Amino acid sequence: MKSYEHPDLEGIPLARVMQALSDPCRLSIMRALISNQELACNELPVEVAKATLNHHMSVLREAGLIVTRVEGTRGMNVVREEAFTEYFPGLLSLIENCD
Repeated sequence: MKSYEHPDLEGIPLARVMQALSDPCRLSIMRALISNQELACNELPVEVAKATLNHHMSVLREAGLIVTRVEGTRGMNVVREEAFTEYFPGLLSLIENCD
């Protein structure tokens, strides 16, 4: 099974995080993960091709916003809460509450 790399949060600039969140599909993914705590890719409420979803998940991972862990044949995704509480305070609640 594929393993995923997660960047060190100290090296991620705010501009990269904001760019990752600038896409409506990625915002939907983040809101779903915030609401559900942990979801597999096939459980996310987005209707895009698998390759497109993989791209969106990769962008969110590279921006330090999510963590993907392997569980059997599934990749389980969670919000990287320490990124929000320590490095980007207030951003998590903004994502939850904006439309």
